[in-house]
Amino acid sequence: MLIDVVMPMFDEVMEEGTVIEWKKSEGDQIQKGETLLLVETDKATMEVEATHAGVLVGPLAADGDTVPCNQVIGKIEAPALPGVAS
Repeated sequence: MLIDVVMPMFDEVMEEGTVIEWKKSEGDQIQKGETLLLVETDKATMEVEATHAGVLVGPLAADGDTVPCNQVIGKIEAPALPGVAS
């Protein structure tokens, strides 16, 4: 099951963020809660944590890219739940 990683909205006035650095690379195993990347806003640099465990299958935004909030910036291949079709 593919899970979207989106540019978070850290506050109600944030419109975009800049990817500073991916802490994980494509193909890396990740655990829920692990830091995936650093994002710079107009106020601070923030950590973005994985919402699911799995494998990072593709950062879609590169370091240095400025991306609108809620846009997909990566994908996590999460293990399928038993008894659930993917």
